[in-house]
Amino acid sequence: MTVEILADPQVKLAIDRLVDIARSDTGQSARVANFLLAWWNGDDWGHFPIADLFGVDRPIAVDMATIFAFLGQYPGAIYVHAFGEHYREIMADLVEMWRET
Repeated sequence: MTVEILADPQVKLAIDRLVDIARSDTGQSARVANFLLAWWNGDDWGHFPIADLFGVDRPIAVDMATIFAFLGQYPGAIYVHAFGEHYREIMADLVEMWRET
């Protein structure tokens, strides 16, 4: 099932911006990867320490808040791959990049 029809277009744009940051090599990339991987599967790939928000620029925090607000609107779990199956591969790439496997 795809949830793109439920989401404001800004949600997908926020996801894509965060993915781009997580794939890069900036001081904030690890924090963004932590956020995305915690959403995808926190039990296996680690949780997102809320204090990590202190270490990201405001636009990044806004993108995280956009996703968090969207997820809070629904009673069930919505994972990133609900926005398109290609996100499974992206998350797997982030695991390989940021986690020891």
